[in-house]
Amino acid sequence: MRMKSVISSLLIMLAIGTATVQAQNSPIAAPQQQKVEVSDAELEKFAEVFQQMRMVNQEAQKEMMQVVQEEGFELQRFNEIHQASMDPNKEIETTPEEDKKHQKVVKELESMQPKFQKEMEEVIANSDISMQRYQQLAMALRTDPELQKRLQEIMQS
Repeated sequence: MRMKSVISSLLIMLAIGTATVQAQNSPIAAPQQQKVEVSDAELEKFAEVFQQMRMVNQEAQKEMMQVVQEEGFELQRFNEIHQASMDPNKEIETTPEEDKKHQKVVKELESMQPKFQKEMEEVIANSDISMQRYQQLAMALRTDPELQKRLQEIMQS
C-alpha cells in the first residue's frame, strides 16, 4: 500500500508536469458547467485511448521509480523530501547528500517528461479523438457522475 502511494505521488508529479505542458499549448477556456454530450461510440473510443494512456503512465512510473532507486533513494524517502520541497510550510531534515541526490533525481525526472508527453500525444494522435476533445471529456469525467458510470461500465465489459 505504501509503495502504491509513493508511485502515485511520482505519477502525480508527471501528470502535473504534463498538464502544465498541455495547458501551455492549449488555449485557456473557462470551466464549463454545462453537460457534455457523449455518444456511447465516442465514449468507447475515449476508453480505448484512456487504457493506452494508463499503459504509458505505468511505463513512466516504472522508469521514474528506477531513476529514484538508481540514485540510492528509497521511494518513500524521496517522496518525503520531494513533498517537503514542494510545500513551503512543510519542513523535513535532510543531509546535504540527500539534497544533492534529490536535486539530481528531480532534474532527471524533469528531463524525462517530454518523452512521456510525446508518447501521450501520440496515443491521442493515433486515435479517432482530437487532443481538445480528449481533454474536454477528461474534464467532464471529473464532474459528471453519470458519465463516470458509463465509462466504468464500458471499461468493465
